[in-house]
Amino acid sequence: MTGSIADGVLDFMGNAPYVAIALLVVGALYSMLTQKNLIKICISIAILESTVNMYLVSLGYSHGGGIPIYYLKGAQESMVLPTPQCLALTAIVIALATTALILSLVILLYKHYGTLDVDEIRRLRG
Repeated sequence: MTGSIADGVLDFMGNAPYVAIALLVVGALYSMLTQKNLIKICISIAILESTVNMYLVSLGYSHGGGIPIYYLKGAQESMVLPTPQCLALTAIVIALATTALILSLVILLYKHYGTLDVDEIRRLRG
């Protein structure tokens, strides 16, 4: 037997961020599909958007990695990828705009129907 329990624990710790991301995605999707309050649905969407950013940053992470400028100077260590970090920054801006748009629509729905309950809005709509 070549592997030990310590190796298995280290392998799990390397995958722990991905397990946490998967749990957050499942929880956010479940909440989006089961909640009746529009504000809670908006919060679920925001959690899902943040989880995507966590995934992008964890993809670019390299244990012991350095910044790219040292890598270009000839350092022999691993490099942290800057592309997922740039994508995460772009996704943060998009998430902010999406959340603002969704919340403005929720405010308009509340002013028109006087409720935030999805079933009640469907019933009042006719």
